[in-house]
Amino acid sequence: MASQKRSSKTASKRQLRVGEQLRHIIAEVLAEGNIHDPDVAGSSITVTEVQTSPDMRNATVYVVPLGGLNEDTIIKGLNRSSGFIQSEMGRQLSMKFTPRLSFKRDDSFDYGDHIDSLIRSIHKDDVNEGEEE
Repeated sequence: MASQKRSSKTASKRQLRVGEQLRHIIAEVLAEGNIHDPDVAGSSITVTEVQTSPDMRNATVYVVPLGGLNEDTIIKGLNRSSGFIQSEMGRQLSMKFTPRLSFKRDDSFDYGDHIDSLIRSIHKDDVNEGEEE
């Protein structure tokens, strides 16, 4: 089963605001195509969410490569390129320090599909039971 990415603590408004700002900046950096890692270069990557730690020193970046192709390879490449992405991001941030980035696959879509299929199978069973009566 897919793992949940949310922690048990609710993020503060500042964490949410900074996370959204980071998401936009990181997406822009990726879209510019200046990352020279061969596993990342030329890949279309969607940044779905950025969660910051309470002290804003670390950020987890959830991504989905277009088409889901070579996910593990691309995420490893992004983690290798995190220093470059962080430095590019630092130019656009007005924070005291730039959060250290960690890239992970966003499995929330798979989890949502799994829940959807469970609901459909329950609904299908209910419809079939109604026909037997």
